[in-house]
Amino acid sequence: MKNKLKADAATILAKLRSQSNPKNIAGMARFGISVKGALGLSMPFLRSLGKQIGTDHALAIKLWRSGVHEARILAGLIADPKLTDRKLMESWVKDFNSWDICDQVCMNLFDKTPFAFEQAVRWAKNEKEFVKRAGFALMAVLASHRRDLPEKEFMPFLPLIKKGAADERNFVKKAVNWALRQYGKRNLKAQGIALRTAREILSLANSAKDPAASRSARWVANDAIRELTNPKVIRRLK
Repeated sequence: MKNKLKADAATILAKLRSQSNPKNIAGMARFGISVKGALGLSMPFLRSLGKQIGTDHALAIKLWRSGVHEARILAGLIADPKLTDRKLMESWVKDFNSWDICDQVCMNLFDKTPFAFEQAVRWAKNEKEFVKRAGFALMAVLASHRRDLPEKEFMPFLPLIKKGAADERNFVKKAVNWALRQYGKRNLKAQGIALRTAREILSLANSAKDPAASRSARWVANDAIRELTNPKVIRRLK
């Protein structure tokens, strides 16, 4: 894709800073978003700017290195998946410090790479909070975006989801729940597998010795069951 907006990193950063909104920064904090280096810019604004820029991998790398919150989200929007290798993915995931950056980069860039499934499994086993979230967020995005793939491609995710459900950290358990729900909404077969997995998680929760892990697992499972048995979801799947 040819770039629509010719600009260097300094120009783009200046444009971002010119739109800074302190009131939005306070709102971001209320939603659990890290406001370190944040400017308070909206996703519609960033998506629009990303479309104006087009694919520019070199610019994306420079924007990421700036450390500016929204510049990193924009980097995920304009980076080239074909030039995104494992080294870059590992480097960026280590910088994740907020759920929105994590999720946006996973859904706009990482899921389009040939390493997406491998990295999802790898990161889901990592104990660092946002690296682990990235693993499950990537599972959720792949389940939603890659409907062309057979169910067997997603089977390695299920044992990790069952284990990850016991992680009481909010940003991790919500991503685990997201992954389970998105997988279950692929089709009726996947829904049945996801519901069975959720019930297995409940069984494990009942035998858990750690109260926090038990509460987390129950929430993950019950929330997934609630959504996947919703009549509207079932009608859509049928």
